[in-house]
Amino acid sequence: MGYIYTRDSLLLVMADGMGGHVRGEMAAAITIQTIANLFQKSADPYVKRPEVFLEDSFIAAHREIQRYADLYKLPETPRTTVVACLIQHNSAVWAHCGDSRLYWMRNGQILARTQDHSRVATLIAQGMLDPAHTENHPDRNKLFNCLGSSNMPIVEISRRASLQSGDTMLLCTDGLWSIMPDHILAKQISDTTIMRAIPELLDKSTSIAGRNGDNATALAVTWLGEEGSSREAPIEEATTTTNTNTLQIGAVTSMLVTQTSSGDKSDVFNESEIEKAIDEIRSAIQQANNTQ
Repeated sequence: MGYIYTRDSLLLVMADGMGGHVRGEMAAAITIQTIANLFQKSADPYVKRPEVFLEDSFIAAHREIQRYADLYKLPETPRTTVVACLIQHNSAVWAHCGDSRLYWMRNGQILARTQDHSRVATLIAQGMLDPAHTENHPDRNKLFNCLGSSNMPIVEISRRASLQSGDTMLLCTDGLWSIMPDHILAKQISDTTIMRAIPELLDKSTSIAGRNGDNATALAVTWLGEEGSSREAPIEEATTTTNTNTLQIGAVTSMLVTQTSSGDKSDVFNESEIEKAIDEIRSAIQQANNTQ
């Protein structure tokens, strides 16, 4: 997961490597790196066509995962879900593949939420399954859309959402939303600041799920609007509020975190490291092709 921003644009992105497939954590890491790298190249200082950028970056990540699998001659291609949100000019556009979710919240209400690309979600939408019976459904973990599969991913893109000051965008994996119902997520975030709400939600969900629980990851931002500044934020939030108006034109800031297969957090990527990682993958593939 992570975020990357310029003076006029902010990208939030989260990927959740799929269990049951080899090196899902690498698929997630490649996805984060690829999308962030393309944002750095496209945000000058904002992304001109947000919807096109999101679709193209997801497809690019999908192809990088396939190249990685070819390079290391893996028995199958690693797979990952992904959700990303692009915020600029007081509006947001988001996209997703799989069951990692985005919530758009305002005053304790959920204004919009991504729909999971899963068998269970399809059955619910068709009226063939009661949402209360999903926890033990045999198809609960079956996804029909992700990055890295043999099929080209279907990138579902939202309409542009007009943000108001105080709106919160939450990105999270199924390890959180499958344990904490939507109304609990909305209430917790409404009752306090995201700096307090997110750690508390993660702690509660992992405690309830126990040792066999799925990975729970969340990333959130509360939008202050173009007129917002750190001076308008609550005192306890002052050090965690970013006023992008203070950034120089052309500057890019990021915080991207990936996770290794051993479960240890590793590698906070900066912009040069992101580009280097992608270049190394492409270079290695090119060398392999030249030797064939």
